[in-house]
Amino acid sequence: MTEREGASAPTPAYEPKVLAKKFRITVEEAAKIIDQHGTDRKSIDKAARRIAA
Repeated sequence: MTEREGASAPTPAYEPKVLAKKFRITVEEAAKIIDQHGTDRKSIDKAARRIAA
């Protein structure tokens, strides 16, 4: 079988340290957000922005 053109690879999960540094929140807060939102980066970023504000 051939791969579809334009198909993207699955996005790897966020690491709590990376998320915490990106939004200047604690690693504990980042880990909690990741646990709540799974691998949905868009909702993770949105939740992290709310905490960082």
